[in-house]
Amino acid sequence: MSSTTKSVAPTRGSGAVRHQEQVVTSGGARRVLAVARITIGFTFLWAFVDKTFGLGFATPAERAWVNGGTPAQGFIGGIEGPFAGFFQMFANPFGDVLFMVGLLGIGVALIAGAGLKIAAVTGTLLLAFMYLAEIPWILGGNNPVVDSHWHEALLLIIAAVTLSGDTWGVGKIWARIVGNSWLR
Repeated sequence: MSSTTKSVAPTRGSGAVRHQEQVVTSGGARRVLAVARITIGFTFLWAFVDKTFGLGFATPAERAWVNGGTPAQGFIGGIEGPFAGFFQMFANPFGDVLFMVGLLGIGVALIAGAGLKIAAVTGTLLLAFMYLAEIPWILGGNNPVVDSHWHEALLLIIAAVTLSGDTWGVGKIWARIVGNSWLR
């Protein structure tokens, strides 16, 4: 036996908290990932703010949630295609609350850099539903398969698996609290 000790990287369940520097070794890449995380987070947060207050971008003031608008129901009402019937189960006030809480939670988690696994899973699920609601190979679009929903979902997943909340976010602080758990 050799007297030298071999360094072993922490594994799942070992209790050692992993940080982004162990996953992404380039400082420049970590900064780009942080910018991408904050950008996609702002996309979700902006959708929440605009739909809540009707700032006139995607949502006019008269359709704002605070003015009695129905953000999810408004989208669901326009769905055509094979999944239109499925989405009708969300065409109610609970669907509006679920949609808006999702936008807010995903946006805040990504901008803050904490809870990225949950944000990636819930955000990808939301985007998958929106993709199916606007299914391009049936309803038409610029590309019959891939659209912006795929790009956004990939950014969410990349942010989570690269621990991008550690750079310009509270990811390291959050990791001390929750470890490598599903809350990370």
